[in-house]
Amino acid sequence: MFDSFFFSYQSLIFAVGINGLLALSMYTVLAVGQLSVGQAAFMGLGAYVSTLLTLDAHWPFVAVLLAAMVVPALAALLIGGPTLKLTGVYLALATIALGEILRIFCNASDLTGGALGLSGIPNKTSFGLIFGLLALALLGFVMVARSKLGRAMEAMREDEVAAGVMGVNLPAMKLGALVVSAMLAGLAGALNAHANSFIGPNDYGFDQAVTILSFALLGGIGSPFGPVLGAIILTVLPELLTALHDFKLVVNGLIIVIAVLFMPRGLLVWRIGRVG
Repeated sequence: MFDSFFFSYQSLIFAVGINGLLALSMYTVLAVGQLSVGQAAFMGLGAYVSTLLTLDAHWPFVAVLLAAMVVPALAALLIGGPTLKLTGVYLALATIALGEILRIFCNASDLTGGALGLSGIPNKTSFGLIFGLLALALLGFVMVARSKLGRAMEAMREDEVAAGVMGVNLPAMKLGALVVSAMLAGLAGALNAHANSFIGPNDYGFDQAVTILSFALLGGIGSPFGPVLGAIILTVLPELLTALHDFKLVVNGLIIVIAVLFMPRGLLVWRIGRVG
């Protein structure tokens, strides 16, 4: 019975785990008080790097996943200096531009298959791999939340100026959060590419950036479990609303609006206890 259920909903189950990783990538930057929405660009970068290394270079899958994390991390280091000097909506706009640049480049480049994208990507993912990586990421965030680093992140989120006065290295924290966010998004992009066997440039544009942000807005950023909860709901909900056809997007958006208006801290408001 379970085998039949898994076969029927394998794509949805994989999407839940992959979106959970994307939600954590958004949580990483929100946890230090930054509104960066470049996760879709980093996801696309990881997806294309992993696909090209698999199809053209025939790298082992473990090496492919590592490269899909390292390349977005290097990109985050490169752009982190100038972009992280911005704040609020200006930082959001700058990081949105990253996704649009990637989309335009991939549309025009023969290397990435142009507007037709790349297909025939071997399916090398599994339930255990996706959810094992998600569990490891969650465990890592829980450990960080209970550490001195976690307290510094919370201080930045609550009051950046006060955190700086207390000795928190703000530039290093912001850049570190952006790099970790890029690594998680790149990993999710690689897993998504090898789960769906196809990628296209329009998969990593503004719509995807807003979707990833919605995971965190709905679930809340009090703990890493909040964005993952938001990802689960917003991934499964469209499947439950299939009978509504085009109106399911309206219901989906309405739920997000209601959550933002009446639950500004998200569905999951509790925070992980700290020690020390």
